[in-house]
Amino acid sequence: MKKTTLEHMVIGCVGKPHGVRGEVKIIPRTDDLRRFRKLRYVIIGETEYDVEFVKLQADRAILKLQGMEKPEDLLPLRDLDVMVRREDAVKKKPGEYFIDELKGLAVEDTNGEALGVVYEVLTTGANDVYWIKEPKELLIPALKTIVTAVRLDEGKIVIRPPKEWNYED
Repeated sequence: MKKTTLEHMVIGCVGKPHGVRGEVKIIPRTDDLRRFRKLRYVIIGETEYDVEFVKLQADRAILKLQGMEKPEDLLPLRDLDVMVRREDAVKKKPGEYFIDELKGLAVEDTNGEALGVVYEVLTTGANDVYWIKEPKELLIPALKTIVTAVRLDEGKIVIRPPKEWNYED
């Protein structure tokens, strides 16, 4: 299954308002929270907002969006995706992938057996986990000892057969 390139990239999700001055907590969908410091704008829903400033917490970014002056202004945005234009996303290093590039990729083992399609990528802190829901549920740790290849151009991920996984590797 070949994936199409999207115009926008999700970098977070709108959380609760923060304080009384129109600031909002953002739940990050990125592995490096410091990336939020460079934001000049975000797209939420159909609207682009200039970012006035960013504060970082241990696991959240707090944004002040232009035109948002009080907590009530932010309530309609709650739980919406926070996006940037793909061309403005951070540059990847070789072997790095954006979560939205991995979702929808076919997964097969090194024997060529089809295992399903990546439904979601779970970020655990230690390593990402690729979640397949069908034909049967499978959670695949994104470890070099398990994932042998990610081939975006072919629309697939190749893994060692689950029965061969050894967590002591």
